[in-house]
Amino acid sequence: MAKTPSCPPAFFDTLEAMENPFKNRIASVNHLYAESPENAVEDYQYASEFIYSYRGSPDTFNTYRREIEHFLHWCWVVKRQSITSIDRNHIEEFIDFSRSPPITWISASNEARFILGSGERKANPEWRPYTSSTASNGGEYALSQSSLQSLLGVLSSFFNYLIQEEYIKSNPLGQLRQKSKFIRKHQGANKIRRLSPLQWEYTIGCAEKMAAEDPLVHERSLFIMQALFAMYLRISELVVTPRWEPQMGHFQPDTDGNWWFLTVGKGNKEREVSVSDAMLEALKRYRLSRGLSPLPSTGESTPLVHKTRGKGGISSTRQIRAIVQRCFDSAAAAMRRDGFVDDAERLADATVHWLRHTGISEDVKHRPREHVRDDAGHGSSAITDRYIDVERAERHASARSKVIK
Repeated sequence: MAKTPSCPPAFFDTLEAMENPFKNRIASVNHLYAESPENAVEDYQYASEFIYSYRGSPDTFNTYRREIEHFLHWCWVVKRQSITSIDRNHIEEFIDFSRSPPITWISASNEARFILGSGERKANPEWRPYTSSTASNGGEYALSQSSLQSLLGVLSSFFNYLIQEEYIKSNPLGQLRQKSKFIRKHQGANKIRRLSPLQWEYTIGCAEKMAAEDPLVHERSLFIMQALFAMYLRISELVVTPRWEPQMGHFQPDTDGNWWFLTVGKGNKEREVSVSDAMLEALKRYRLSRGLSPLPSTGESTPLVHKTRGKGGISSTRQIRAIVQRCFDSAAAAMRRDGFVDDAERLADATVHWLRHTGISEDVKHRPREHVRDDAGHGSSAITDRYIDVERAERHASARSKVIK
């Protein structure tokens, strides 16, 4: 029986703490893994440069860091090989490993990668590469199709980068002729993950209750929930990043008195989002709770989502996620008390991005799809069409009266 490889530490730091690898070149990786293979320093240098190149988007950075880190862990710790020796067969092995990593590599919750000790950042011994509440409690770890697609996409980009840097000669994923056996094709549009009207009613209601009970803390929580839903914002559009700092002045009226919100989203694309009357009232309430005038002045640089401690705007998507999760948890608890147990259980799967999906799905029922498309920043109307459930509902209605006997 093969010995289970020891669990490796986090190889890469957070976006805020990661040093620029282009300026600070890697001299040694012994602090990461003492038994690292030949060429490990070069592996780590190129991996760091590749990940750091995506620092403009926190979500993209985190995704690329996760996938490259998993791959390096497997190469060094499991196979004891450098990236330079990886071929098509190795990729298939890595995919199989990713589907069922060692239980000692899995944690029930997200832990900090590094912790402060004696004034220095040190690897957190509680951190694990993979997270799964079910697997860590005796269940099975499941790699979803979307996660597998993400893994293959990131690795393919990484190998192409290494080819451009002349570190390797070919992309082993390009040689994987049977990649289709790993990716299931889906007939028709994928189901949009979103909240039901009842779940949203409870969620926004709980956010309003929290704001009434503790306005100093939760007026901000309420505004975040409203902005994610009403303006279809992505989580990265609320936080300060190297490419964009969301400010109050990005709410702007036009010459007709219509209000718009300027943001920079996916692909570093700037867009204007139309601001509804209800969202404008939400903005006024939030600003008044912060001691500001009801509406922002032209060019006002006040951070859109402020820190409760210190100055400036929130720069961590993790903090936004924690705020949203608290609202979800509160809503789920309220639904259980009122007897909506199944709805509460399904709410446990919800993520921040579901709020964007929910807002788009509700609006596309009443607004022209082209208007929703432009506010959402979709590249084409075909993407927006995925949120229209009319055909799906009609399809089920026509099947309801079918008989078997």
